[in-house]
Amino acid sequence: MRYWLLKSEPAVYSIDDLAREKTALWDGVRNYQARNHLRAMQVGDLAFFYHSSTKPPGIVGLCQVVEVGLADPTQFDPSSPYFDPRSNPQSPRWWTVRVAFIEKFQRPLTLHQLRAHFSPSELPALRRGNRLSVMPIEPEVAGQIERLARTP
Repeated sequence: MRYWLLKSEPAVYSIDDLAREKTALWDGVRNYQARNHLRAMQVGDLAFFYHSSTKPPGIVGLCQVVEVGLADPTQFDPSSPYFDPRSNPQSPRWWTVRVAFIEKFQRPLTLHQLRAHFSPSELPALRRGNRLSVMPIEPEVAGQIERLARTP
């Protein structure tokens, strides 16, 4: 099992949306490195749900990868902001996964708290200028994040 960080703006898609829907496609990713991370995911992997572009930003919950290797349907939809005219169903360029809600943490693990406990080399989301919406997390760091999120 591997661990991941999935970032979303809560105004676009939040942990509460995922809790209500139970499962969701992680669609609309249009960065090749993030896409490659999505393609590396396996069923059963766990992902921390991170709210970005909010105050305060931080990790707000946990979800699990339940389906992999899915062509992102938004790339084929001309009315979607994620439409890619160079992609077609026979040769998709953008891939995604389906995730299932596991839990919303009692309190967010804020960016400030993350910076206090981890270095940018341990948690890539802390690197200046890192805007990737999907990134891997080492198992040791994932364990520490879970413990911090559950500490009263």
